[in-house]
Amino acid sequence: MAEVAVADLETLVAAAERRYVERNPESRRLHEARAKVMPGGNTRTIIHVEPFPLTIVRGEGAKLTDADRHEYVDFLGEYTAGLFGHSHPVVMQAIRDTLDDGISFGAPNRYEEGLAAAVCERFPSVELVRFCNSGTEANLLAMSLARVATAKPAIMVFEGGYHGGVFFFQTAAGSPINAPFPFVVAQYNDAEGAARLIAEHAHELAAVVVEPLQGSGGVIPGERTFLETIREATAAHDVLLVFDEVMTSRLSTGGLQQVLDIAPDLTTFGKYLGGGLAFGAFGGRADLMQRFDPSRADALPHAGTFNNAVLTMAAGAAGLGVYTRAEVCRADHGRGCSWARRLHTRGGREAERARRLAPQPAERVRGDQRPRVHVDRLRLARRSPLRPGSDQPPLGPAAASRAPGAPAPAHARAGLHLCAAWLHRALAAARRPRDRRLRLGGRGVSRAALTRVAGAVSLCMVRLPVWSRRLPSATIKPT
Repeated sequence: MAEVAVADLETLVAAAERRYVERNPESRRLHEARAKVMPGGNTRTIIHVEPFPLTIVRGEGAKLTDADRHEYVDFLGEYTAGLFGHSHPVVMQAIRDTLDDGISFGAPNRYEEGLAAAVCERFPSVELVRFCNSGTEANLLAMSLARVATAKPAIMVFEGGYHGGVFFFQTAAGSPINAPFPFVVAQYNDAEGAARLIAEHAHELAAVVVEPLQGSGGVIPGERTFLETIREATAAHDVLLVFDEVMTSRLSTGGLQQVLDIAPDLTTFGKYLGGGLAFGAFGGRADLMQRFDPSRADALPHAGTFNNAVLTMAAGAAGLGVYTRAEVCRADHGRGCSWARRLHTRGGREAERARRLAPQPAERVRGDQRPRVHVDRLRLARRSPLRPGSDQPPLGPAAASRAPGAPAPAHARAGLHLCAAWLHRALAAARRPRDRRLRLGGRGVSRAALTRVAGAVSLCMVRLPVWSRRLPSATIKPT
């Protein structure tokens, strides 16, 4: 039976490949033309697929069009470099305006200071920053700086890590074209093992380079205890900690280091921070980065024709003007209101069941006669306003002026309260053998589906950010 199944699978794959070839004749022709002048018709390994890749001729918004005029929704997002889509009006206008003034000056330009200031403001661990052309360059320069600053040669990385084209550790052996640094390879999320290796190799370790979330290794989040242990161990043994946030810097306005509240010595960047154009950067402690000050007699050299490419500087600065904390809060406010409306209209019966099942009686909050129903430790608000004194006006253009630490907007908080409380009760009910599937809007909902939705709500809470342990008094943390 297994052999028959394999044979059937091979037949299906062959049929699918045949349809692909027939459907994309122009992409095939262009690939064959490239192959005459480029090895395999390719100059970027990751975008090659068999029998040939689609050739993209246009992108607009979140959609791509290939050479055979087929349109696709782009879920890849240029491996996180395409955060703003393919034609964001603000970024596009900045590029057009800059083009009118010329594209290559060989001198400082008026955009680089704004982009550098925005990076330093968003990432408090970055006191000074320098630009380059890719995440690979950024990591190469950060590691080289660490080796000079500490006068030690070795770098610790983690199996499954990817820090650029010459720092690829799919296995502990690494890639045959990796940079010829002495590497110590540890296991990701093994806090005890990493701390032991740092102590054993402290005499030769210049830096530990780690992704707070491994991308190429399988999108594996770094456990907080693991990353905190590395921070403590490196500080104790005079080893620098480098966060590779080339991909993870997008996960909050201040990257994962902001979410985790862990300050590395150096951070590397790339991808979306260039507004969709070629970009890399590295920065960190001023005493380390000052080594590149060209006015110093002992300055380290850092050359690069396009380090401050004017189009990239302008696009990056414009993009960071789009991806702001106020914009994130506005978007999450809208999602919270949407969830609240849907739960009020479709989840009323479940809320009543939660009230009946709850062991605590309903209470009335002093000064507010709206009833509240306890669902375990989460408060399910019957209406969106919360405790008196905590309400804030809806988010709008003035949101950015709210003082750091001020309560999150009431409607956004209420929406998340409702989501969390309802899901908590629903998951608890789904654990009972007699109630494996809940009814929601006339349809059965499985426990697995609820778990996935709960994960999405948790992500929404992190992005607000609202901390689930303090929902009734949630605040936006200062950045």
